[in-house]
Amino acid sequence: MNFDIDLAQNCSYTLQSPNGTLESPGYPYGYPNYANCTWVILAAEHNRIQLVFQGFALEEDFDLLSVYDGPPSPGNLRTRLTGFQLPSPIVSTGPSLTLWLLTDYAVSGQGFKAIYEALPSYTCGNPGQLVNGLQQGSTFNIGEKIRYSCSPGYVLEGHTTLSCLATSAGTAAWDFPLPYCRADDGCGGTLRGQSGVITSPNYPGEYSNNADCTWTVLAEPGDTIALVFSDFTLEDDYDLLEVSGTDGPSQW
Repeated sequence: MNFDIDLAQNCSYTLQSPNGTLESPGYPYGYPNYANCTWVILAAEHNRIQLVFQGFALEEDFDLLSVYDGPPSPGNLRTRLTGFQLPSPIVSTGPSLTLWLLTDYAVSGQGFKAIYEALPSYTCGNPGQLVNGLQQGSTFNIGEKIRYSCSPGYVLEGHTTLSCLATSAGTAAWDFPLPYCRADDGCGGTLRGQSGVITSPNYPGEYSNNADCTWTVLAEPGDTIALVFSDFTLEDDYDLLEVSGTDGPSQW
């Protein structure tokens, strides 16, 4: 996709080929400010879509790529991507996948490039690699298994083994979500939904020394997030909680 970066602030594409490539406007030389672009990938009935990123660099926290498992409705939000880490492969549960890029008024990165392909009904697709972990198994068809383990100093959260199973809908799917590796004394995570609760490790007991925890709260573009503290006690000057968002970071 090559087009004039000055005219690419608003763009919309529907991709119906069995496979192909999609890129942010101007990739790899930088996307425009105020970009609002969508890509809708459509596959044949009973197929799913595998999306594999080959490059990814968005201004962290301010420029966002939202991926929807189907049409772009709040209940279909699969993940929201930002920053400079190459995302894991994404496999839809049905025959459509939507990407929505929103950028702010200043600063841009290289953007992103991804390849997609429609998966036949007998394969689950690549479930993805683990950060700080290892994957055993490189084929993803019905009846096959993938095993995960973590590097020293990390603990696996989730299921060690994923099996590719046939579904009643005539497709294939992994029996469990992708696990992740957390630091042995780690904490944090990603929170979605209309409301939730965040607590420090071992709350209401004392948290451990050398804790380094990050929680990411995801909401729909245009929504605001209210964070209300019901209890707060940290060692003055030495233990810090930083809250950052579109208004800039604050240290507590």
